[in-house]
Amino acid sequence: MRSLNLDQLRTLVEVVACGSFSAAARRLNLTQPAVSLQIRELEARFGVQLIERLGKQAHATMPGEQLVEAARRIFQECEAADTELRRFRSGWLGRVRVATALTVLTYRLPPILNQLRADHPEIELVVSNMPTQDSVAGIIQNRVDLAVVMLPIENRQLQVMPLCEERLVAIFPRDRKNVPEEITPDYAATQPLLVEHARSSAYPLVMGWLTMQRPLLRDPVPIGTVEALKTAVASGLGMAIVPEIALAKHRSDFIVRALQPPLLRMLALVEHHNKANEPALQIVRSALLALRAEKHKCSARRVSGGSRS
Repeated sequence: MRSLNLDQLRTLVEVVACGSFSAAARRLNLTQPAVSLQIRELEARFGVQLIERLGKQAHATMPGEQLVEAARRIFQECEAADTELRRFRSGWLGRVRVATALTVLTYRLPPILNQLRADHPEIELVVSNMPTQDSVAGIIQNRVDLAVVMLPIENRQLQVMPLCEERLVAIFPRDRKNVPEEITPDYAATQPLLVEHARSSAYPLVMGWLTMQRPLLRDPVPIGTVEALKTAVASGLGMAIVPEIALAKHRSDFIVRALQPPLLRMLALVEHHNKANEPALQIVRSALLALRAEKHKCSARRVSGGSRS
């Protein structure tokens, strides 16, 4: 029998984790036909069906579940072997995999990551951008070592270390007239509203704030990421609610208003309770915990009341 193809096993694990061939293709940076071909070849090798499709959803069959569990054990052993052999490389301290959301990666982590690379070139730092749900899944499945995520998170397998609060604000096109000094849910409910995708951590937070007083008069339009929201608002497509930190370099492009009542979200650093506390992990964890020192910066920024901020 032919040797197992690790790429095919990785594809199977991702299809099951993502629940679809297209999402797995995006995660693996492959085309969907390439993902489908790898699954077919794996099924042909074992002579059993590993994945069944129900509409657009992909689910593991019983043999598929068994193979996914075996694949995860294989990858853990491969990673352990890789880690052990890397220790023979002069000066190498270890590899740390960090996951976080796009806004955090764009506006909060660059100084920390730059300093880490400068001070500890012996650490192999692997940084990924993914939604909070995927970061948490990565921690649990040992595909991620540390993640900077948005609370709340409830999972007893995780150690959660709160970092700082982020204030969310409303943004409008800069030529918009008669924008109130503060934006309430009642006012926002009457506006063309743009929101992040439904899987983002901000989506339920924003939707909960919006529906505090009344039902929405129109359905919000999902745009995608915070950066896409900013582009859409600047183009005059509507208003959006975004983290204030995301306006650090582009504040003058918008009218910025505080929300009333205020809307805050908490950033946290998470890792698995059973994670081995190796030297490289200790160093990276300590660097990321420096975000706690920014607590006053995260939540105490004032929103200008002028017509253009």
